[in-house]
Amino acid sequence: MKINIAVFFGGMSTEHEISCISANQAMKALDTDKYEIIPIYISKNNDLYTGDLLFDLANYYDLKALEDKLDKVTLYKDGNKAYVKPIKTSLLNKNIKSIDVAFPVVHGSNIEDGCLAGYLEMLNIPYTSSNVLGSAVGQDKAAMKAILEKENIDMVPWFILYEEDLNDRESIIKKANELTYPLICKPANLGSSIGIEIIHNEEELIDKITECFKYDFKVVVEKMITDLKEINISVMNIDGKAEVSVIEEVFKGDELLSFKDKYESGQKSSKGKLSSGSKGMASTDRIIPANIDEDTRIKVEEMALRAYKALNADGVVRIDFMIDNQNNNVYLNEINNIPGSLAFYLWDKKNIDFSKECDYLINNAIRRFANKEKKTYSFDTNILSNYRRK
Repeated sequence: MKINIAVFFGGMSTEHEISCISANQAMKALDTDKYEIIPIYISKNNDLYTGDLLFDLANYYDLKALEDKLDKVTLYKDGNKAYVKPIKTSLLNKNIKSIDVAFPVVHGSNIEDGCLAGYLEMLNIPYTSSNVLGSAVGQDKAAMKAILEKENIDMVPWFILYEEDLNDRESIIKKANELTYPLICKPANLGSSIGIEIIHNEEELIDKITECFKYDFKVVVEKMITDLKEINISVMNIDGKAEVSVIEEVFKGDELLSFKDKYESGQKSSKGKLSSGSKGMASTDRIIPANIDEDTRIKVEEMALRAYKALNADGVVRIDFMIDNQNNNVYLNEINNIPGSLAFYLWDKKNIDFSKECDYLINNAIRRFANKEKKTYSFDTNILSNYRRK
């Protein structure tokens, strides 16, 4: 009997389309001899849809037209089981499907940041990604940095700003001058290099920070390493133990690895449509394994495993690092709780193909859910029974 796997993707996020690419890659990798795949597309209005058209990325050119051809659905819980139900049903064709495991392939704020994880927790559905806490702190760069600082994991000097801090420009200028230019300004809760600004001098400072606030209520400002090597590693829970992938070295097209470098290059056909063969993060220029010495490799692996544990991560993540070529210092940059393309290209080099990676994620979700079921979260007694109306 096949396991019903609901693949969730899309969402109210600036990385909506990237999620669609990653999810289509994952759905192609899932073994259909083992799994019944139920695609659950989350629109930019947070409506849920399903349908066979979602299996082909070429159908995503006009999202509104696609939604009109799909079945709008809702999820509900009945006893210990969750179900997908079309909103428009008939007595002859209810087309209700149960969900055994949820497979979130979502990116960005309003969805990857714990929102979807919390929804799945409420429905009591096992899921393959980090839990609510791990998802939230992994998405929020400021919270992530604060936790990793406590773990003595090296990061470049940084500070956080809230939108109201723009009222005290002198304080911002002072903090920036202490770090020294150039600086990088990032929306705290976005990914895929969206909204990142490079600040070369004090004259650019306030304008660039203000631009960042178009995307988030708080931003992170950090010292920019101008002569660097960017390397990434993936960590995955395999049979109850965190394991590391090979390390990649990625190449930026400009001053930083931009959204365009990561996703737009080679993604569109001559008609402007997303290619059904889009490779997502797998299309980025890279060297695998990275050109680093053995000591650096060991250090990166050790830092990645410590960060995975400290940030309460689970499933598969990608952790990005920077090496300062001037002094060979290694800095952790950020964690991606649901990385683009699920970092399959890093595990493939370790003889774990994408299909096998999906198996590990599903098995881990089931194992974690079973362990959770053994814990006590509520009591049968009702203290309100003593509060009877007189």
